[in-house]
Amino acid sequence: MLFAATHVINNAKDNFEYMRIAGITIPNKRLTYALTVLYGVSLSRAQNICKQTGIDPTKKADDLTAEEENEIRRVVESFKIEGDLKREVSGNIKRLKDIGAYRGLRHGKRLPVRGQRTKTNSRTVRGNVRKTMGSGRRKVEKT
Repeated sequence: MLFAATHVINNAKDNFEYMRIAGITIPNKRLTYALTVLYGVSLSRAQNICKQTGIDPTKKADDLTAEEENEIRRVVESFKIEGDLKREVSGNIKRLKDIGAYRGLRHGKRLPVRGQRTKTNSRTVRGNVRKTMGSGRRKVEKT
């Protein structure tokens, strides 16, 4: 009877479980920047989370203890983030469309909502892509 020998190489990275919050894997960066991966967590909110929990913001996400991870998770999940926030924003836009508000109409036409100009900006969204003119003279075709 022959037995196949298998060697299992265990690296520290292979056995490591990454920190996850609300179903999103947090990358191994400084904590303030790593938390911004979550939709609804900006840099200033990430800094406030670090202050609230008393965790050093320069610490990498992989260097956190289980207690610190749970503390961050508890604070972050008290905010409206990811799917709940996206659902609320899309619901607000749908409400504006339903009541016939000007902002709702602009959203429906995929135009700028907050009063920006449309002659020079927002052209690719509208499909109004103009080529630059050059000198204005037409090339003479040789026959």
